[in-house]
Amino acid sequence: MITAIREVRRAKGMTLDDVAQRCVPPTTAQTIGRLETGMRTVSVKWLNRIAAALNVEAADLVRLPDQTELPVAAVLSAEGVFAPIRESLIPPPRPEAGAMAISVSAGIGDYRAGDTIWCARLAPEAFGRALNRDVLVPRPGGRFLFGRLIGREGDRLQLLPLGSGQRQQVISDPAWIAEARTLVRAL
Repeated sequence: MITAIREVRRAKGMTLDDVAQRCVPPTTAQTIGRLETGMRTVSVKWLNRIAAALNVEAADLVRLPDQTELPVAAVLSAEGVFAPIRESLIPPPRPEAGAMAISVSAGIGDYRAGDTIWCARLAPEAFGRALNRDVLVPRPGGRFLFGRLIGREGDRLQLLPLGSGQRQQVISDPAWIAEARTLVRAL
């Protein structure tokens, strides 16, 4: 099995020892190194342990023949743009389970035509996590509201629409909301 353990570990800025210590139960850096290089066979059990230590899904550590990764050409920092110290690859983004998307057809607020907004669905008990974030809220009749969640009082949510000159909207007791998490924009 071809794995991407080394690439994911390096992308997260972790050492072999960091991963080894975060495994449950802890192991040695030498063992992680052998699993990375293929000197030792990676079982499903090991794959799950290492994935948990890296805080990724086990599937992110397996290379499939048709899976492409993006090579890092440069690192952009406050000091300038530099070539990476070591060759590294970035796995392409993958939506979370239960994710949904919003397709932007006309520019409004910070969003431009052609953007895609990836959202994570939240149950009512998690609405507070989305304060001061853009959210999608379902309405009766297949309609939606999209705006900044600026307040919550009991079962009432206060949204500020993205367009200029629009008034605050108050929505009572939605079954769910979807928090904007990732903006995909072509340059």
